[in-house]
Amino acid sequence: MINRIYLKDFLSFNEVDMELNSGLVLFTGPSGAGKSVLMQSILSLFAIGESKASLGEVSLNGLNIENEAYDISFDDDIVIKEIKKDKVRYFLNSQTISKKNLNQFSKSLIKHLHLKDTSDFDSDKLLDFLDSLCIKESSEFKIVKENYDTTFKKLQEIKKELSKIKEDESKLEDLKEFAKFEIEKIKSVNPQVGEYEELNDIKKKLSKKEKIQEAMEKANPLFSYTTAANSALELLDEDSAFFDDAINELNNIFEKFNDSLLEMEELDIENVLDRIEKLSALQKRFGSIDESLEYKKQKEEELESYENISFEKVILEKNLTKTSKEIESLAKELSLYRKEASKTLEEKINYYLKYLYLSNAKINFVEKELDRNGIDEIVFELNGVNLETISSGEFNRLRLALLTSISEFDIIENGILFLDEIDANLSGKESSAIATVLNKLSKSYQIFAISHQPQLTSTAQQHFLVDKKDGVSSVKKLDETSRIDEIARMISGENITDDAYTFAKNLLNERKS
Repeated sequence: MINRIYLKDFLSFNEVDMELNSGLVLFTGPSGAGKSVLMQSILSLFAIGESKASLGEVSLNGLNIENEAYDISFDDDIVIKEIKKDKVRYFLNSQTISKKNLNQFSKSLIKHLHLKDTSDFDSDKLLDFLDSLCIKESSEFKIVKENYDTTFKKLQEIKKELSKIKEDESKLEDLKEFAKFEIEKIKSVNPQVGEYEELNDIKKKLSKKEKIQEAMEKANPLFSYTTAANSALELLDEDSAFFDDAINELNNIFEKFNDSLLEMEELDIENVLDRIEKLSALQKRFGSIDESLEYKKQKEEELESYENISFEKVILEKNLTKTSKEIESLAKELSLYRKEASKTLEEKINYYLKYLYLSNAKINFVEKELDRNGIDEIVFELNGVNLETISSGEFNRLRLALLTSISEFDIIENGILFLDEIDANLSGKESSAIATVLNKLSKSYQIFAISHQPQLTSTAQQHFLVDKKDGVSSVKKLDETSRIDEIARMISGENITDDAYTFAKNLLNERKS
């Protein structure tokens, strides 16, 4: 519930500070005093409509909501603040929040009922409520609903896979041709790991062949002085093993190079260069020969899967047929439970409609294409006509009967309602009926409303007077005596008669008893 509202500098109001209780909170006052301005400014604190106040704050508690994004736990109090300077800024528990996100968050806190709002009669919302009612009354329904949800998810996955296969199938030949082309492109080169580096080494040797041979010819005389060097070392009494090892090593290197030259003479240099170019192209495209071979393997697997696609399609189609039959059976079972529960809800709605001087509300089930909620679509009727053709007054009263009925089943969490012009242009009898139902609804909801009639006003748990003097509006909480005066004014106008005063006093006494 909202336990405090603070607003500063908005239109004709200088400052408003209200401490609030649960139940029905009503605003009354002369025409033009600013009641609608006040209501709209309160709603703007929840990012509903445009802000008028330079500063606003609303404190809430006991809402039992949880929001990880804003670090809100079930038992936490919530404070929303709005500051308007060059632009409007919003804060949720001291964290900055955008208007869009605050508006979305507020949907979990409050319900704003106005003539344009038909969301309470939304089929999906009513189906969710009926499902909650069925679960409360039948453990078997819970199992059916869980099976339906699981099977529907499975059905969607099968349809998605089948759709992809059909999409692939339509371009299967192109996919096959592309995969074959890519495989053949790499296969024609037939790259080997390490081959590119080996051929590059050969290329380098070939490019330096003449220089190496020339240098080796100049070094060859060294070998003719081997004996002389050994004799000199012997005369010096030095071990010649190191010299022999070095000469032998040098000789081995020269011979190894000469052997490689013989091998290279057998190579087709043009083929080597062409091979290097092809391998280089693969490396450039894939990053390495290893990666090109991995890509070839991937395309070979894809080609194999394309060849098997027809088989997979047949399997999926069989699963689709089987799962469709299962879910259709579950959907019909859900529908039976819901229709039975709807009788309970319909009976309760019509019970409250009697107080509201209406009758014959009917909950109709229309079969629709199967979706996450089954095959049911709910359509309301009042006296045999759909809701689009009934008057705004009838629509308001039917909606009150629906909300009050739903609140009695202890399925929904307590909430906060803002009602627009709920008893405007109603007769005393109709206003009294709405007062009776709102009094019942206020046990589940904290309700904010502007009243034009003494009948509804007398039922309020809190009554605030909105008045205007010298162009400045104010809000004042009324005590018992002041309430009698205000209700009497609503009955007879500014010149309060004794009869009006007596009637007002009796109204308040009736509501107490």
